[in-house]
Amino acid sequence: MSTLIPHPDFKAARFAQCPDARFQPAPADGVLPEGFFSTTNLPTYVRVDGVWRMPREPRMDCALVLDAQGELWAREGRRVRAGERVVVGHAEDGSEGVYVNLAWLSEGGEGEFKFMTSEVSREKPIDYAHMARLLVDERERGGYPVWVTGPALVHSRARVDMTWFIANGFVGALLAGNAVAVHDIEASIFNTTLGMSGSGEATSGGHGLHMRAINKVRAAGSISKAVEAGVITNGIMHACVVHKVPFVLTGSIRDDGPLPDVITDNLSAQDAMRRHAVKASMVVMIATALHSIATGNMLPSFVTEKDGSLRELPTICVDSSEFVVSKLKDRGTHQAFGVVTNAQDFMHILRLYVERELAARGKAPKGV
Repeated sequence: MSTLIPHPDFKAARFAQCPDARFQPAPADGVLPEGFFSTTNLPTYVRVDGVWRMPREPRMDCALVLDAQGELWAREGRRVRAGERVVVGHAEDGSEGVYVNLAWLSEGGEGEFKFMTSEVSREKPIDYAHMARLLVDERERGGYPVWVTGPALVHSRARVDMTWFIANGFVGALLAGNAVAVHDIEASIFNTTLGMSGSGEATSGGHGLHMRAINKVRAAGSISKAVEAGVITNGIMHACVVHKVPFVLTGSIRDDGPLPDVITDNLSAQDAMRRHAVKASMVVMIATALHSIATGNMLPSFVTEKDGSLRELPTICVDSSEFVVSKLKDRGTHQAFGVVTNAQDFMHILRLYVERELAARGKAPKGV
């Protein structure tokens, strides 16, 4: 299980003299008042009318907004409208009506949300059994595991394993870029990725196969229509369509095509990813620096259960380089557990341990 996070005891003497938070109206659409409170991804409480409340949809780099219905939100500055009430103040200790719970981060009890504090090493042991238990627990409780993947997952021959996780109910949503879908679909149609055969050898004319794959999907109209038409018959995107797992494909300046399902407007793509990030009960990030950091910035560091209790949001970041894992943690996703290995090994081994965990619980996995 992930770490339980206790709520502060707001009856304690240290909170007795804390005032209500101060609010000022936003001066214009997308403009915050001077001195606005800038959020972290840690459990945050705002005192409103004498009651300590947590904002909805928490994440870092937001403002705290009290809407017309009296609901408290963590909201991106670009989404704040003129006149909306925004919390102002800088203190995180409750003295200005905002308290950020830092005590659970360290044994010392008090800390501060900071960047550039990671310790990641490929020499650290990888507890696959624990990760497998977390995934199976998430499935059994009806959680929402979000997977964030890069194209190396497809190139490294971990595609079959990813398909297995989708088919067996371990993926709530898939966040990726154009390339992941393109090369997965190329593999389905031509049995190559970037023109490489399954043995990693270049094929004649292979440099154009991903473009031919894109063209076939564009002709079908969408990925789902290409699945329905029998153009795409296996793989990650096929599994998402067949098992009704939502996916968000976001574009970049260098995308080929792109596929018709790719969201090319940057802010629209961010909004689409955010709709899944707010529901995430576990996150697995594999072989993508930019998508991992982008998703990490949208996540709280905790999950709020139905009974109001809090637990740490299990966040696993996998990459062959310490740099990616360190950069994610340095950007504030401090709850991320770094696994420094290649995508193929990670996916193969994790699947093995999940299968063992299912067997121990008397549950049979589906085939692919």
